[in-house]
Amino acid sequence: MDQAFPGKDIRTPVELRYWEPPERLRFYFGSIYLFTAAVPDYQDMTRADMPQLRFMLSGGGQYEFHNGNRMETPEVCMVGPTMGATKFYLDGTAEVFGISVLPLGWIGLGCDSAHMFVDTLCDVVARCGTYYHDQLSLLRTTPDPNEAAERLWQFLESQLSPASPQMIELVTAIDEWLGGDESPRIEDIVETTGLSPRQLSRYTNRLYGAPPKLLARKYRALRCASQIVIDKKNWTELCDEGNFYDQSHFIREIKQFLGHTPHQLLHDPTAVARLTVQRRALTGLMRLNRIS
Repeated sequence: MDQAFPGKDIRTPVELRYWEPPERLRFYFGSIYLFTAAVPDYQDMTRADMPQLRFMLSGGGQYEFHNGNRMETPEVCMVGPTMGATKFYLDGTAEVFGISVLPLGWIGLGCDSAHMFVDTLCDVVARCGTYYHDQLSLLRTTPDPNEAAERLWQFLESQLSPASPQMIELVTAIDEWLGGDESPRIEDIVETTGLSPRQLSRYTNRLYGAPPKLLARKYRALRCASQIVIDKKNWTELCDEGNFYDQSHFIREIKQFLGHTPHQLLHDPTAVARLTVQRRALTGLMRLNRIS
């Protein structure tokens, strides 16, 4: 049975629980999580992230993306990669099972190029078939969350086409580049992969939803935010270490990708911001997923 990590915000009736992926799926998916909001009409925001497959066990609502799109959430929803903070608005109370979908999981599930789904969502049942709705029905009738999470891992594996060793090697190199340096340099990943800048951009658009430069900005901001919230690191030091132009540039980048200023992250983060950082404590995730 996968280890569950429960978390509850002490100021609002919001909870997040996490389940690490089994070893055989860790290249394809991050954690499963169960989000519960017991307060009616709750609003919050999530940081820029990888794609998220979500099953609405109860409740509904809307997403408002960084690009201004506001969309109703279907019962089974795939939120594409986001390049800015995303607001959400719940209608009543809600309970949601979600899965972080890594680049290899994205292509393994048969999804089109990720750049076509940036800051938007799609109805998975309409696109992929009723078996996703069957899985939703099964989750709704499974009272034990641990059992439900295990069934969800089994379902995801049944829908997955395994990646080639070459694709795993490429994604691993890109992940290490994004997650291994305070300010990733394009020249470094070009040299590591042996790809031309144009070839590399085609791959990152297909797998991650954006060209290398935008991805480097995104994960630089996410890394800094984690260090502010968890490590209580001085954000002016992070500004220097991350090669931002100046403090104003640092604040703008954090605000775009996190939806908060550095001061807000440190002193007054929202419930979801506080609970999301627990993901960094999960040891069974790929490094990049722990940063995001």
